[in-house]
Amino acid sequence: MTTVAELETARGRGWFIQFYDPDGQRYGLPTYPFRFAPAGLLTARQLRARGLRPGGQDVAAQILWRHRRTRRVAYLYRADLALPKRTATAAQLAAIGKALAARRTCPTCGQDKGYCIPRSAGECNECADRWSR
Repeated sequence: MTTVAELETARGRGWFIQFYDPDGQRYGLPTYPFRFAPAGLLTARQLRARGLRPGGQDVAAQILWRHRRTRRVAYLYRADLALPKRTATAAQLAAIGKALAARRTCPTCGQDKGYCIPRSAGECNECADRWSR
């Protein structure tokens, strides 16, 4: 558990004691400064890195910090209530593959260019250069 003395010494490193509210009286949720969240609470990005998802659970706590004069927030979820990430079905993967292939195919010359066709031009770079001359 983090003590107030540790938080006061951390102030010089950019951590703010006003963001330490483990009871949730000030902010409505248990609130911790950056890097002071207790074990077992993870952000959605940290859950995703571990192959998990929040799974419909409510936000358990939050982290507050300042970044360029604005207050930033990251919500924390309980790791023990997290569910495994869902995997895409074969039909979903096939649909994604077709959609990506359509984005790579030039409507003018009909070739798969290997990159996404720019929406601003509406055609591949070679076709756009040919018509702009």
